[in-house]
Amino acid sequence: MCSTRTPTYKAPNKVHPAFYGCYDWHSSVHGHWMLARLLRLFPALPEREQIVKALDTNLTPEKIETEAAYFKRPGTQAFERTYGWAWTLKLAEELHRSTSPDAKRWERNLQPLTDVLTERYLDFLPKQVYPIRTGLHPNTAFGLAFALDYALAAGDGALKELLVARSLDYFGKDVDYPAKLEPNGSDFLSPTLVEADLMRRVLAP
Repeated sequence: MCSTRTPTYKAPNKVHPAFYGCYDWHSSVHGHWMLARLLRLFPALPEREQIVKALDTNLTPEKIETEAAYFKRPGTQAFERTYGWAWTLKLAEELHRSTSPDAKRWERNLQPLTDVLTERYLDFLPKQVYPIRTGLHPNTAFGLAFALDYALAAGDGALKELLVARSLDYFGKDVDYPAKLEPNGSDFLSPTLVEADLMRRVLAP
């Protein structure tokens, strides 16, 4: 018997009030990271006021709390795992590295979402038996690399320890990676290079 209830839909900017307007959630997060990085590297940009206004508008405590609450809903464990998680921590890292008062305010505002996704990593990685090696969003090495950058910058020892351990578990014994098989027609990451990029963070030179 079919239900006669009408599904309740919400506009994207109601469900994700901080990160919406792109084809996917992680692309919006990535865009915010780009703006924050531009401000840090080029503080005299002519577009500075526009960028500050945009980040002030989206990275408010209320909007970030709504974003964090979404990840606490049942059935969202796999949402943006781990590509979107990684970009969120990369945004947090960028704000942490900045010395501007604006960036420090945005970093504080982002903290509830940062904390939720840090917990997601701590919960998920011990359960992941083997790495995903595609050149697409679920690539494990990519998700570990950006998270490790954040853990090192923010001094999160527990997260760093787990990321390093799992990197070694997944990739520590790799040799003769078959780069001749790349690129796959759908890849936008090189599985070979992204693994090497992770392991340069983990292994001694």
